Formats: sequence, C-alpha cells, structure tokens
Amino acid sequence: MTHRVAFLAFDGVTLLDVTGPLEVLHQAGRLGHSYTPVLVSPRGGDVTASSGPALARTVAAADAGPLDTLVVAGADVLAEQPPDGELLAAAALLAGRARRVASVCSGAFVLAELGLLDGRRATTHWRHAGTLARRYPRVKVEPDALHVRDGRYLTSAGISAGIDLALALVEDDHGADAAREAARELVVFMQRPGGQSQFSTALETPPARSDLLGRLIASVLADPAADHSLPAMASSAAVSTRHLARLFRTELSTTPARWVERVRLDRARQLLLAGHSVTVAARRSGLGSDETLRRAFARHLGITPTEYRRRFATTRPQDSQDSQD
Repeated sequence: MTHRVAFLAFDGVTLLDVTGPLEVLHQAGRLGHSYTPVLVSPRGGDVTASSGPALARTVAAADAGPLDTLVVAGADVLAEQPPDGELLAAAALLAGRARRVASVCSGAFVLAELGLLDGRRATTHWRHAGTLARRYPRVKVEPDALHVRDGRYLTSAGISAGIDLALALVEDDHGADAAREAARELVVFMQRPGGQSQFSTALETPPARSDLLGRLIASVLADPAADHSLPAMASSAAVSTRHLARLFRTELSTTPARWVERVRLDRARQLLLAGHSVTVAARRSGLGSDETLRRAFARHLGITPTEYRRRFATTRPQDSQDSQD
C-alpha cells in the first residue's frame, strides 16, 4: 500500500520543516516502504522559503486529490500573527481529506486556528509554546515535548523534530524496524520518543568559565548516579563547599543540589523511556528511591513517573535487565 502524504507549504515556510520529513519518507521508500509525497500550497506553483530557496511546482490544495496524511509546515510568521485566510482554507480542505493530520513547529498554529486541536494535547517550538497556549486556551500545550499524538493529530517541536515526527509516522505505517532502517540511513538518533524533552540539562547548561567547574560538570553528566553531594563534589574539586556553591551560583545561577537533581531527572526519564521500571530508573539515575523520583517528577514535570512511562515509552519493559539489578 502506498501512503500519499501532502506537505502544505507557503511563502516564508521554514525549509527544513518540509525537507526533513520529506527525506525520511524518501529513505523509507528506498527501503521498500512506499510513500508518495505531494508538495502542496494554497494556489500551487512556486513558493519561496524563509531562507531563500524556492520549492517549485507545488500543487494547488484544490487539486491535491485523495490523501492519507497531511503535514503542515511552519514559519515564524505563524506565531507572530494569525494565519491568513487562504492558508487556513487550504489546510481545512486537505485535513478533511486526510486520515492523519500533522504539523511541524509553528504549523500547529494553523491547526489550532481551525479548531482542530481544541481539547487536545499539542506541542510546538519551545519559543512559541507560550504564544500558542495564550492564543488558543482550549489547546493543551505541552511545551517540553518533541512530538505529541492525540487521536489523528500529531504535532512536533521545532525544525529537526519534524524528522522525529516523520519517523513516528513510518513506525505507525510499517513498524519499528522500518523506522529504524530509515533512521540509520539518515544517520540520526533512532528515535527520540515524543515525550522526550526538547532540551536536556546538558544542553541547557552554559559552558563553564572555570576549568574546575567544567571538569566537575562533565563528571556528573558522565555518571549521574555517583555520589555528587556537595561535600563529595567539593572534595573531588579540592575546594571548600562554600567556594563550590559560589561557583554554581555565579556561573549557572543555581545550587549544586538543584543542578544535580535535574541531571538525574534527565537520566531517569531516559531509563523510563527505554522501558525500565520506576525503581530501576530511580536507582540508576542516582535519585535513589521511588518516592524521591516521584517528588522530582512532580516538582519539575507535573506528572508521575508511572504516567510519564505509560504515555511516552515506545519500547517494551526490559524485564530481563531489571530482574538482574
């Protein structure tokens, strides 16, 4: 069965929002998992991306024909002002024909303006998540997720997260092995689950100005479960606890304990997404007990570890591994 997928583009579109998912489907097709992509715009013809290149010979929405999936690409302008009527009419027409409707980055604003996301969970680029939530209060915005599925609607975070969303579509259509094959061809991580954060503490942490703090940060990231109490870290760095606390406050605007907890929370999330139990995730991340893990999840994510694992994990629990711990 060939899946016909329409990519809705328009003048000012973010090019990678179109070409990233498109390349995923192309690679899946080369591996024997058939897709027929169709570049669509409100009027047809050439459209110019925000970065300058043109997408040539797009099909007018009215002429797009039957569809399996619609993917609405994004652009910064969609978060700055409501989408224009012509784009909305094209999206509404195409969404009415499609079994599945997806958006990349700020393309979620088009779906939200049409009311298609009312009462549903959705995400977009972290920079636009607050605007999406304020402008469309009936949408349950999840600002930290890479991609979110609610019914037949899928929304993704910014730009490269569209590749993750497209891999999820391939997995839906042809199974996890097909998605893994496509990811290997693209040399991308297979595959960032929808519930994974757009950021990790490692990425959010600014480069340390002092070599001492830089080495300490690297050691914590390498082994979150080790003893990283303030006295232990100060001893390892050969400084006083007061001096170390001052470094964290000056360079990272936080305390050592809070920063270490966020690193451990990131690790616990990875373990849960890999299918490990709450107990194993707590122990291997360094958070220790189930209760400590639950408190950290409630404080930072507003969700329980069990619910996070149920909602987002895409692999089977690794029972054989867990039983050995």
